[in-house]
Amino acid sequence: MWLKPEEVLLKNALKLWLTEKTHKYFVLQRRRGYGEGGGGLTGLLVGTLDTVFDSTSKVAPYRILHQTPESQVYWSIACGANSEEINKHWEWLEHNVMAILSVFDSNEDITSFVQGKIRGLIAEESQSASIKEEDDPEKFREALLKFDKWFELPEQEKLVTYYSCSYWSGRVPCQGWLYLSTNFLSFYSFFLGKEVKIIISWDEISKLAKTMNVILSESIHICSRGEDYYFSMFMHLNETFLLMEQLADYAVKRLFDKDAFETDLSLSDPLQITKRGLENRARNEYFTALFRLPREESLDDILDCFLWIPFCHAHAFGKMFISDNYICFSSQDGSHCNVIIPLREVIGMDTPDSSGKHISFSTRCKITFRFTEIKDSDGLVKKLEGKLNCGAQHTSGIEQESCPKSSQEDSTFFEHGGPSPSFTDDQSSALLKESSKTVSTEALMRVFHPQDAENLDSKMLKEKMKVQSWNIHFVEYGHGVCMFRTKKTRDLVMRGIPEALRGELWLLFSGAINDMAAHPGYYTELVERSVGTCSLATDEIERDLHRSLPEHPAFQSDTGISALRRVLTAYASRNPKIGYCQAMNILTSVLLLYAKEEEAFWLLVAVCERMLPDYFNRRIIGALVDQAVFEEFIRSYLPQLTDHMTDMTFFSSVSLSWFLTIFISVLPIESAVNVVDCFFYDGIKAILQLGLAVLDYNMDKLLLCKDDAEAVTILNKFFDNVTNKDSPLPPMTHHPPIATDNQDPQIKVDITELIGESYEKYGDIQSMEVESMRRRNRLYVIQTLEDTTKQNVLRVVSQEVMFNPKELEDLFEIFKKEHFLTCYWIPHSPALKHHDSSLPYLEQYQIDNKQYCTLFKYLSPWSQSANAESLALWSFRLLDENSDSLINFKEFSCALDVMYNGSFTDKLKLLFKLHIPPAFTEGESTVPSASKHQELFDEAMTRDQLDGSNKGKVDIQAYLKQWHEELTRKEESIRNLPRINQSQFVQFSKTLYNLFHGDPNEEALYRAITTVTGLLLRMEEVGRTLNSPNSPIPSKQGIIQDCQSGDSIQDNQTLKKGEDAAQEAQAEIEWTFAFEQILASLLNEPVLVAFFEKQVDVKAKIEEAKSVQLRAKRKPNIFD
Repeated sequence: MWLKPEEVLLKNALKLWLTEKTHKYFVLQRRRGYGEGGGGLTGLLVGTLDTVFDSTSKVAPYRILHQTPESQVYWSIACGANSEEINKHWEWLEHNVMAILSVFDSNEDITSFVQGKIRGLIAEESQSASIKEEDDPEKFREALLKFDKWFELPEQEKLVTYYSCSYWSGRVPCQGWLYLSTNFLSFYSFFLGKEVKIIISWDEISKLAKTMNVILSESIHICSRGEDYYFSMFMHLNETFLLMEQLADYAVKRLFDKDAFETDLSLSDPLQITKRGLENRARNEYFTALFRLPREESLDDILDCFLWIPFCHAHAFGKMFISDNYICFSSQDGSHCNVIIPLREVIGMDTPDSSGKHISFSTRCKITFRFTEIKDSDGLVKKLEGKLNCGAQHTSGIEQESCPKSSQEDSTFFEHGGPSPSFTDDQSSALLKESSKTVSTEALMRVFHPQDAENLDSKMLKEKMKVQSWNIHFVEYGHGVCMFRTKKTRDLVMRGIPEALRGELWLLFSGAINDMAAHPGYYTELVERSVGTCSLATDEIERDLHRSLPEHPAFQSDTGISALRRVLTAYASRNPKIGYCQAMNILTSVLLLYAKEEEAFWLLVAVCERMLPDYFNRRIIGALVDQAVFEEFIRSYLPQLTDHMTDMTFFSSVSLSWFLTIFISVLPIESAVNVVDCFFYDGIKAILQLGLAVLDYNMDKLLLCKDDAEAVTILNKFFDNVTNKDSPLPPMTHHPPIATDNQDPQIKVDITELIGESYEKYGDIQSMEVESMRRRNRLYVIQTLEDTTKQNVLRVVSQEVMFNPKELEDLFEIFKKEHFLTCYWIPHSPALKHHDSSLPYLEQYQIDNKQYCTLFKYLSPWSQSANAESLALWSFRLLDENSDSLINFKEFSCALDVMYNGSFTDKLKLLFKLHIPPAFTEGESTVPSASKHQELFDEAMTRDQLDGSNKGKVDIQAYLKQWHEELTRKEESIRNLPRINQSQFVQFSKTLYNLFHGDPNEEALYRAITTVTGLLLRMEEVGRTLNSPNSPIPSKQGIIQDCQSGDSIQDNQTLKKGEDAAQEAQAEIEWTFAFEQILASLLNEPVLVAFFEKQVDVKAKIEEAKSVQLRAKRKPNIFD
């Protein structure tokens, strides 16, 4: 590898390097301890130095230096991992540089020419290598060379970044280098002759956490397949940990959670992932989560600045976030002030002074935002001018509903001299015309519980006081999407949003208002498109419509039911990957009570796709992840409860409905809506806090419980007695009262007080901390689900095979690994489509012919046969009974079980089947054509796509039929096997000859099979003579003679003659053999029986497969 020329003081390096070749201006050197004569104490010391210290010498054991005569200063220009590589560079210098150096007049000119030549070569290499985005391309190129040399991963594996750190092996630290690549975490250390090499797949990590103990000040703990790894002494531990989280999350989503991954187009190509890209992605995720913006919003810049806070009469220090469609601000000085300014709301921008560090924005909501002390404000102004101009044109046909209508608006767009676009009367009419297209219905609460302005009871007076408090807040802090969001805003939300403002503020705090503004008319189109459609989702929706808040009068009428049907059906049409899941009906019912139909739809979008990601799918991974986060908080905040409960799964089972329905299913509706208020303002943090408060409130009773059922009863009683004393709504029956067995009456708990207590005790939980915990626990949850899948598969398969549990588990891991190795380096890999977690356990992992051939080479005891590739193809066809070009682990392991543990008859029967249809077809070549199998695969994929809508429904009859067929196949008799014809028999004999190659009794086996072949042919001849005395059979005599020829075994010639004779005879007489005939003949040869009954060590094959499975991906052909 060519290196950027750097000075080297050769005087201090003579003891570490040996000179191999010299030239007047160049020298080629070899590192001591490498190559011939290496090793010894010097080699150990040099190897240790090379690993611990980050120097050019550590990159490779060979180097080329450019020397300046009569000087101790040399320039390193190339290095190599082996002598072949470095000699290629030396030869290039001889042909392209050394021959022309004599034309220069001075040594300085020669040095300048050499350096320029080398830099040009490096620039050409960098254009093809993916290293341009790194801060220091030279160091990254060196790290890339080490990474490739030490770990021998496939060339497609993309190195993302690397760090110096220590790996703790027991209590001994090993200083080395940690490499983070797209699919692997790798570590290498060489210290005093001890080499440590670790390769961990991201998809095998079940735990990733920062830890601290007495020995390790702060370290990163990784758990993979039951093994613990600790890495410490990082220069930037938090940065390293964040990148690890992102890479692990990426791998898990890509391989295990296709639905979540396919919605994230930014990571669709694993070969394009870079450290800078991951850092930008992390910033973008933080930005969209903090301000509840659409996930597709792209962050452009983050700037430090001050924002004038009018209600405090002070400046707040914080960060300004600039994206494609928003300007946002978050304070960093403890004032807890957040601002979201959609560019569609900006009607003017001004730079009031000549310093250029101040910028003011005027908005439609009559709020002016003044930002000061902005670095490079001139560049920001130019950037925003372009965005505002584009935004004005884009929103010219969109109705602005984000703030109350104002009587007049500032007509000036740019007060500092820029263009002044404005909305004309024609554009205003276009806005109204577009608005008329949307579905417009009143919130159901206004229809079924209209508030009586004349009602002056205590609850209505409290409700009016709440409204007045919010109106005062709007005057002081602004009204609409651009309002200042402060601690006072949260305090008002905690006390419960007034009924009249609930829908508007839900839309605002959830960010759904931005989605709705960006997609005018979208909901109407969805409704029109989905009307009358029939699918599994619509069937389930119809089934659950009348189960949605049946106690509320709104859903006892056609008005409420129809609105609920339209919203759920429209969402199922928008997001068919989710379609419809239970609990969505309950949530949507509450949304429709307080929001218009279109608003309820966008609120549902915000919940399902942003606020509660992956909750509403077949595996409810998101809910399981949040439950794992909840368990972590229980351990942290309620340790006495953790100590009492022997099994933490209790909390998961009892809290699942809390998370899925935001407490709506367990609390009375008038209390539950207050929880929803906090949820839309603070997100999942509010649900976690409330869950902790509920457990804390019932702590004493739960500690006295003897079993889970008693604890569930206590919590149910508690929820039934949660009230909302300020609610103006009439009470509705929520749950049938639970018998109290004449115990003391339950104490009523006010929901406002419970929420206040949750914020007081657990309000220090940070939303960003929760997001980080979600990422970590996602690994644990998915690995737990994968372990469940594995255990179920192994339980089923273990009844069919004779492998012991450890062998079977290892085979499953190799089978699964082969499936994923095919997916690692191919964007949109077809193999990813084979994995579907909604299918039965056995069908979740399947491999195609190419993957099966690879595993056959690694694991089959017959892989040493000369026609192993053909055996692999034929056995795959035999196992692929449904002709979908895929086989599952049960089929794979059953075939291997016959090869290793089957009786003589079982193994012979398998070989016999491999040489008759459907495994073996007449006239085919031994190597299948790729096009043929691609057509089969395409056909199978097309069939999958056509049946995709029915994947969620399990056909019980089909599985019963399949089970019956499996039982029938078990009872298969050898008498039911078809007869083998002469061309198939010749190939069968040839396979037997190939299997014997390399065996200690090879000669005796060849002689025995020749004897058996001759015997079978004589038997066939006698049978035909008896049945048809005049039948000519000259060619069979030739085959017999060939099979019986002498004591010297010439297998290839015998087979060749047999094939030729068989082809001649086929035109005259077609002869066949039954399996019983072949079996009986072979049983007469003890050496053949001993060969097939000989035990083969499957453990050795498994260990060998583990060691070469990953490395073999560098080879183009597994049967080379």
